[in-house]
Amino acid sequence: MMHTPTVQIRPIALNDQAAWLQLWKGYNAFYGREGATALPDAITQTTWARFFDPAEPVHALVAECDGQLVGLVHYLYHRSTTRLDKVCYLQDLFTAPTQRKQGVGKRLIQAVYAQAAQDGACRVYWQTQASNTAGRALYDKVAEHRGFVVYSHEL
Repeated sequence: MMHTPTVQIRPIALNDQAAWLQLWKGYNAFYGREGATALPDAITQTTWARFFDPAEPVHALVAECDGQLVGLVHYLYHRSTTRLDKVCYLQDLFTAPTQRKQGVGKRLIQAVYAQAAQDGACRVYWQTQASNTAGRALYDKVAEHRGFVVYSHEL
């Protein structure tokens, strides 16, 4: 009988740091943040610490398959001027290349939906690059694209 791996979505744990770091590096490389353009270590270290600080609105879930982390999602809560309840911004989503098209990303998004609802949020939203065709194919199945264009200015 063939073994079908089971993917478990769960909150990140302190002992996940090394495996999370590899996925985090893969995520950042996807967006061109590697080598000379890599995020400073202080950002990575602070991001990691925020997951475990109850005063922080930043959270993380991971996908685990056969004892290995194969995906991550980071999300945070904030207020909105157009809602009474807090909203959830899904900031980072990454699935290991070997696990793509296996439903891991979809399950991570659905887990954020469930956790955000449980935590009293009224909306989950995110952004991605227009060129992320694989990601957008998934996103079109699990959410509505409302046509917003994102502008940014670094300070």
